[in-house]
Amino acid sequence: MDASRGVKKRGHGNRSWIKIDQEGNSEVLELEKATIMRHCSLPSRDMRLLDPLFLCPSTILGREKAIVVSLEQIRCVITSDEVFLMNSLDGCAAQYKSELCKRLQANKDQSDDLPFEFRALELALELTCSLLDAQVKGMEGEIYPLLDDLASSINTLNLERVRRFKGNLLTLTQQVQKVRDEIEHLMDDDGDMAEMYLTEKKRRMEANIRSNLYLEASFFGKQPPKSAPVSPVGSANGIYKLQRAFSSIVNSSSLMSSSTSGDNIEQLEMLLEAYFVVIDDMLSKLLSLKESIDDTEDLINIKLGNVQNQLIQFQLLFTAATFLATMFAALTAVFGMNFVDDVFDHPSSFQLIVYFTLIACGLVYFGFLFYFRYKKIFPL
Repeated sequence: MDASRGVKKRGHGNRSWIKIDQEGNSEVLELEKATIMRHCSLPSRDMRLLDPLFLCPSTILGREKAIVVSLEQIRCVITSDEVFLMNSLDGCAAQYKSELCKRLQANKDQSDDLPFEFRALELALELTCSLLDAQVKGMEGEIYPLLDDLASSINTLNLERVRRFKGNLLTLTQQVQKVRDEIEHLMDDDGDMAEMYLTEKKRRMEANIRSNLYLEASFFGKQPPKSAPVSPVGSANGIYKLQRAFSSIVNSSSLMSSSTSGDNIEQLEMLLEAYFVVIDDMLSKLLSLKESIDDTEDLINIKLGNVQNQLIQFQLLFTAATFLATMFAALTAVFGMNFVDDVFDHPSSFQLIVYFTLIACGLVYFGFLFYFRYKKIFPL
């Protein structure tokens, strides 16, 4: 029972959020997930993307009233007029807050083509690309000199460092690939990009509310009194005029929204395309690093194979020399036995036999060498 209460407490406990408004003002709040969900009309699965306890891939989601951003260490919910940034201790949240507040306060009196949500999204993409780019450059500065050292001298320490860097390179490549895929997915779907234009949707909603209020006021404000007779022709004309006015307002608002949404999609697509080029360049650099490591591994394998071939050649020559030396030792062992023979009566005869055996062993050894050369086992 206590364990279930602990799980419930962890799931619905307060978390530290940084709220940033359009004026560049920020404040730290302690809010529950349910409060953010109600305020931004978000489902629970979107809030799990922002939870640091879950290892979720990089995601950018457009919802009815908010944009959910989960890019590496930057996790936030962007609405049309404020940003709820999850507070963290790694410094990325503080950097995002300070930079966004500085930009909003600097552009307070200036007109900006980008709406608030796009400026907040642009900063999240910019900081994410800067963070990944710094990691890529740091890895390039460490791997390339290490590969040069490893190509010149193969040792256990350099091999261990390359193995460690290769694991880090795989992890970083996966992170960059996920961000690139997410941006590419957004660029390929016009509906998702249109869903992210929160300011336009808010204006449209407010315009519809005002038009409805105007129609209700114009219709009910001119109703004849109850005691006066009502002409059916006059009432029919009033209803017809009301329908025409309503349809004209709806058509004009729909045309305006369609034209503005097309421009806004193009505007957001250009923004995403700029960071897509940057992240794609990072991925190309990482793939080049991986190819360099693979080429160095191939070079090391070639060198090790060459050394192994040289050892086999030396072993073959040594084996042939050992075989001939063994034959000469067998001859000396035979003559070292204690037996009677006429050879021992003539010392010169024994010397001739020894010299003949040495010459024969030398000829056989050179015969081995010429055979190896003929078979191209190794060059001589």
